Amino acid sequence: MRRNIGLIALLLTVALPIRAQDTEALPSHQTHPATSSGGLVALAKPVARVNGAVLTQGDLLREMYAIFPYARQHNGTFPTALEPDIRQGALKMIEFEELVYQEAKRRQMRVSPVRLTQAEKQFRKQFGTEQEFRQFLQVENSNSDMVLREKIGRSLLIEDLLKTEVTDKSQVSLAEVRSFYVKNLEKFKLPESYDLQTITIMPPVRASRQQPNPPAPTPEQSKEMRIRAEDALRQAKVTKSFEDFGLLAEKISEDDYRVMMGHHKNVDAKDLPPEVLQAAAKLQFGQISDLIQAEGAYTIIRLNAHTPARTQSFDEVSQALRDQMRQQKSERLRRELDANLRRSAKIEEL
Repeated sequence: MRRNIGLIALLLTVALPIRAQDTEALPSHQTHPATSSGGLVALAKPVARVNGAVLTQGDLLREMYAIFPYARQHNGTFPTALEPDIRQGALKMIEFEELVYQEAKRRQMRVSPVRLTQAEKQFRKQFGTEQEFRQFLQVENSNSDMVLREKIGRSLLIEDLLKTEVTDKSQVSLAEVRSFYVKNLEKFKLPESYDLQTITIMPPVRASRQQPNPPAPTPEQSKEMRIRAEDALRQAKVTKSFEDFGLLAEKISEDDYRVMMGHHKNVDAKDLPPEVLQAAAKLQFGQISDLIQAEGAYTIIRLNAHTPARTQSFDEVSQALRDQMRQQKSERLRRELDANLRRSAKIEEL
């Protein structure tokens, strides 16, 4: 129930990809070209009835594409593992939309002719040419401006009721945000972190390297690794910038971060090996460590930033927190509205 319902989303869309297995034959005024055979396919097969109102396969498919738009790029095909959940989610959404529309009608809500005309003009702007619009009108709306106008009016009524029952009631005051912040200060504590670049010299490549517990390097291998590490340190010490150190890391480092110029962004202090953390704590911005022996390798670090542990201020988080609280409240109200409307409705899934 998280997708926003907008005017365009509630209307039939252009270039809807349809799979032949989803359709049956329809009269010519209700057809859409099939993407596979080029024949005519049906979108009118009922999938549900909501208090007697019929929801069709076309309604369901359009909602499925709204949930998973990438299917449009694959001839209307959904991932096999995901399709049942996508279909079920789409079915619940179109049922919800119909329930909201019926509730708006029950309350005798109205859309003014002026607003309806403005919405119709806005909708038509999505078409590149008048010919495209007329083709859409013929295929999806029985070549009737009145049918399209009725669908736009339906969409606007749904939007209006959701605004009344969800959007307007989802507002969160600054006082509410501040109260949540004060009561949940732990959520806004940032851990101590380091922004580092590394050059790492690993033990010599051995056939046993892929083993879960490879044997320790021999004395000769350890000596050779130390020589390579000291050479790397000499080169690192003469670098003058992030770029210089990064280019050297790309060239000689033997860990996976070499492809990112050796850059580790904002690593929590608790996640660093103790030997690396101890060395990093002694460095100033831009300084380069001596050799650090940790976890069976030699590492050289460059300190780019050190951020002490702190609590974010209310001003820092207030806007994002307010948006999050508003979103959570909106989702809760939508779920409650859906449950309330379903409680007295007769819904048949076919």
